[in-house]
Amino acid sequence: MSADLVDTHAHMCAPDLRGDLDKVLARAREQEIGAIISVAEDMEEARGNLLLSEEHPIIRPAAGLYPGNADMERAEALQDLVREQRNKLAAIGEVGLDFRLAESDEDKALQREVLALFARLSLELDLPLNVHSRSAGRHAADLLLEQGAKRVQMHAFDGKAGSALAAVEAGYFFSVPPSASRSRQKQKLIRQLPMSCLLLETDSPVLGPTPEETNEPANLEISLRTISEIKEISLAEAREVVLENTRLLYGDLVPATNRRGTETARSLLR
Repeated sequence: MSADLVDTHAHMCAPDLRGDLDKVLARAREQEIGAIISVAEDMEEARGNLLLSEEHPIIRPAAGLYPGNADMERAEALQDLVREQRNKLAAIGEVGLDFRLAESDEDKALQREVLALFARLSLELDLPLNVHSRSAGRHAADLLLEQGAKRVQMHAFDGKAGSALAAVEAGYFFSVPPSASRSRQKQKLIRQLPMSCLLLETDSPVLGPTPEETNEPANLEISLRTISEIKEISLAEAREVVLENTRLLYGDLVPATNRRGTETARSLLR
């Protein structure tokens, strides 16, 4: 039997999910989801994730600063929290660049400075980075490569595959949300990137299979099915590979598959 899937990027502190959390998590378990990495956009959400994880073990907390909230004082405070809570955290995130929100070169420079701080922290503590890079995919990947970042997940990457290739060669991973079922850009990215770098995410409560609905972790199966169809492999094969990829980045977050499943994944990764 395969191990449970992991939603590697969701916002479980979001009001749209918190209001009905028990049912949301029950639906996730019905879809064989065993862990949900809940990312944070600020200090309040980082602390909220830690509390949620104590109440609901399926939720694995992350702490980060959304690029739209870029501020060195806030970043340094979050850095302190991450160091204090290192053993409880699944990742540093979400962090990154968002040039759609940067109105000036100074804003872009500040976002870069904050991301560099978290990249160094990731290396110091050996924690994965869960990275946002809207309208700045190549810039975020280049900065992380310059900083020597090792354990990196590029979430919902909106750039071209060519901008991702150096990051793929460095061992970075790219996560696929349910919106890939309707996004030509994401479908093209899946087609051109190797299976060995793909993960699953929902980015709940957004990036769902339709723009109108509230997304939730139970929709992770849509991400998996989209990868399976585009890569022309079975759902079982796609599942084993993304599990192996998730294990490579997040380690003990994913229980070991049986030997046959591991061999299947490794044969597809060659």
